[in-house]
Amino acid sequence: MPRQARESSGTGIYHVMMRGVNHQNIFEEQEDYYQFLNTLDMMARSYEPDGTPSGRNYTLYAYCLMSNHIHLLIRERENNIGMAIKRIASSYVYYYNHKYSRDGHLFRERFKSEPVNDMAYFVTLLRYIHQNPVKAGIVNSVRDYEFSSWREYEDKNSTLFPLCDTQTVLNRMSFDDLNDLVNNPLTDDVSCIEIEDVSKGRPSDDQVMGLIKERTGATNSNAFMQLPDDIKRPILMELKGRGASLRQLERLTGIGKSVIYRLSRI
Repeated sequence: MPRQARESSGTGIYHVMMRGVNHQNIFEEQEDYYQFLNTLDMMARSYEPDGTPSGRNYTLYAYCLMSNHIHLLIRERENNIGMAIKRIASSYVYYYNHKYSRDGHLFRERFKSEPVNDMAYFVTLLRYIHQNPVKAGIVNSVRDYEFSSWREYEDKNSTLFPLCDTQTVLNRMSFDDLNDLVNNPLTDDVSCIEIEDVSKGRPSDDQVMGLIKERTGATNSNAFMQLPDDIKRPILMELKGRGASLRQLERLTGIGKSVIYRLSRI
């Protein structure tokens, strides 16, 4: 069956979601998040054959990097959206595979996207993207999450990688008004492209990793595996009680399903 053509945007602006193949993590350590931000910066730059800067391949308005997926609010320019995302993904996968001595795909082959054709939905997406970590239970406030673009809107000079065109938004509304909107939770009936294809009641990967970090301090599967059994056992029992599947826990913690089953029943 042929793929459905990607819906094009009249403004050139898209909400893009990239996720790890089989829901796997695409960021294991803090360095990986910074590398992806650096990739976004590098891939946006366009150069003449002699190395002279010549413009931008795309413009970013917002981003949020979660452990196993990424949200971008992006406008195509010299690169169309497909080419822009391909270049971003290829560069990061090369880094990731080299670092972790692996081969093959990291992202799902076909990223999700939706066109953004009016200012009202653009603002809705600014809220939705920046509220992702709060909704996942990782932080209590939008401003507390390190790997989103919200800090650029608060103070562009305070960020290590100022990547976004924040002025286009702030020319249309005051920061105070935008701040109120972004920190006012969206209702459940707001429809945007989603990350999880899981049944209702099951925690997302980000919720699982957020709880593991909160309870144990471990930020990736390698760190979690090194913990003593008497520390791992209660968190695995709690996560199972919240609806996490053995397969999901195996993928996120690096511990085999049989071991998880034994630990969570002792």
